[in-house]
Amino acid sequence: MYLLGVDIGSSSVKASLVNAETGKCVATDFSPKVEMEIMAVKAGWAEQSPEAWWANMKNAIQSIMSKSGVSGNEIKAIGISYQMHGLVLVDKNKEVLRPSIIWCDSRAVPYGEKAFKAIGEEQCLSHLLNSPGNFTASKLAWVKENEPELYAKIYKIMLPGDYIAMRLTGEITTTVSGLSEGMFWDFKTNSVSEDVMKYYGFDASVIPTILPTFADQGKVTADIAAELGLAAGIPVTYRAGDQPNNALSLNVFNPGEIAATAGTSGVVYGVNGHVNYDPQSRVNTFAHVNHTADSTRLGVLLCVNGTGILNSWMKKNVAPEGISYNEMNELAEAVAIGSNGISILPFGNGAERMLNNKEVGCSVHGINFNKHGKAHLLRAAQEGIVFSFAYGMEVMQGMGIDTRIIRAGFANMFMSPIFRDTLAGVTGATIELFDTDGSVGAAKGAGIGAGIYKSNVEAFASLEKLKVIEPNKAQEEAYKAAYELWKSKL
Repeated sequence: MYLLGVDIGSSSVKASLVNAETGKCVATDFSPKVEMEIMAVKAGWAEQSPEAWWANMKNAIQSIMSKSGVSGNEIKAIGISYQMHGLVLVDKNKEVLRPSIIWCDSRAVPYGEKAFKAIGEEQCLSHLLNSPGNFTASKLAWVKENEPELYAKIYKIMLPGDYIAMRLTGEITTTVSGLSEGMFWDFKTNSVSEDVMKYYGFDASVIPTILPTFADQGKVTADIAAELGLAAGIPVTYRAGDQPNNALSLNVFNPGEIAATAGTSGVVYGVNGHVNYDPQSRVNTFAHVNHTADSTRLGVLLCVNGTGILNSWMKKNVAPEGISYNEMNELAEAVAIGSNGISILPFGNGAERMLNNKEVGCSVHGINFNKHGKAHLLRAAQEGIVFSFAYGMEVMQGMGIDTRIIRAGFANMFMSPIFRDTLAGVTGATIELFDTDGSVGAAKGAGIGAGIYKSNVEAFASLEKLKVIEPNKAQEEAYKAAYELWKSKL
């Protein structure tokens, strides 16, 4: 008995096959082997072909089926993870009307800003838990104004994961979690937002049928089963955006638990047990995978653009030539906590939402030419990245998220002992590192949705914990002093 998970990213599509009984991944692959094309017709635009997602998913699935030798009729459920905030439009024949406007496309920013003011900032934040921003609803508003003939042909709007589910099952559906990430969901009325629909002039009929995140969301049709090498009738039983799904992959379901990633940019995703928002909208809040009207579970998402990209820049421009990341870490570890007074603000990769959308750039403070060298800068860079995480987590704490556990995959910046120890030291949280990814998480989510697993505890009982980092109480004051000095430079 097996579970199939797919993760529809903007760089590639990954598929994994999980043995439902052991919880172990038996085969995984991704496609394409180079990054998927992102079309940028104008500056600030970013579009992708939904057909490309499908074609690459097909390649990845066929590969893992071949590698594993598993028969299509042994797969009991399918789960979908997908890049968030994209807009897919189809007509009555379920044909795509235009390329998808994806998450990193910024053309809709002015539309969201106008909506925020017109609907009312307090109204938006208290009902949507966010400003309309550059999210899916604002992208649809751009289409309505700039492509009216195409807009008139729209039958349904979808997120990328909804499109993949439609292709698999023939049914057009969505979830509350998906609608919330698109700014279509009112958390006070537990319904599609009348404010957003009325302000933008959207007809309610464009919203697909709403289904639970964990549920039978349709079954694979016979023709699609033949195309993919699967069996007809396999149910799709789970779908979620990539960040909620990353949290699920790390077994983050309960208030106070945090899922984090630290690649080029970094994300801290915390679960909140009650409806709340940041008055300055420095973080985003969406329905988590296990959110229901009766049990509030909200995912509060902090994104820091300047994360691993700063460490990479240091390797290229500051570290001794030819040095590896491990050797760079060893060099930095020779320097004491606080980098002997150097503070680095890592915000050199665009505007930072948690800084009220300001583009402040990266800056270095406190250099003394007589006592500081490369090692001090290398350590200060990693500390600065951690401190930016901690600063955002203070915003989350103000919303009622009391951080106790931070879970992450053992990858990217979390492979650095300095990074891990500093994060545990400055937040006081225990850090747990795991061997997992989004497609494996989606497969296990499918197991929950299909009732194969009775709970998330059972689904993730086999999750392999690679490392646990506890805060070092003896160094707590040193970390906090360095953090306070860093904050004084903001």
